[in-house]
Amino acid sequence: MVKRTSFEGDACPIARSLEAIGDWWSLLIIREALFGLRRFGEFQSKLGMAKNILAARLRALVDHGILETAPASDGSAYSEYLLTPKGRGTFPILVALRQWSEAFDDHPEEIATILVDREKGRPVRKLELRAEDGRLLAPDDTALKPRRSSKMVGRSRSG
Repeated sequence: MVKRTSFEGDACPIARSLEAIGDWWSLLIIREALFGLRRFGEFQSKLGMAKNILAARLRALVDHGILETAPASDGSAYSEYLLTPKGRGTFPILVALRQWSEAFDDHPEEIATILVDREKGRPVRKLELRAEDGRLLAPDDTALKPRRSSKMVGRSRSG
């Protein structure tokens, strides 16, 4: 088996994020946890993952502080996987991926659901990147600059 490169110590925050949540199984596990799944069997049934892959991904998400384990809420001997604040912080990432797919998918009519505001039942507005003064920003309106205290550690200076 080939060991993949780790980006854990990379200076790029995108690479560092991908180290924790960058594979598609992990993102789908987080998606299901956001919708209330908690048990190994629920994740396995909903996602159709092999048990060994699911176990490895859940362990990695716990190790990265995205999920935590807790005794089952029904008092049984099982454990549950709960999102931490860091895990709940992935919500805008998943919404951005969803909205990107809705905009650019080759067959958007095949997307079975829409994301709505639970209280009003209305579709969620598209995410936007705005400057501190409220201006809408496009990629050309942004740049990267070093932090004052930045110690350029790792392999990358981008992202």
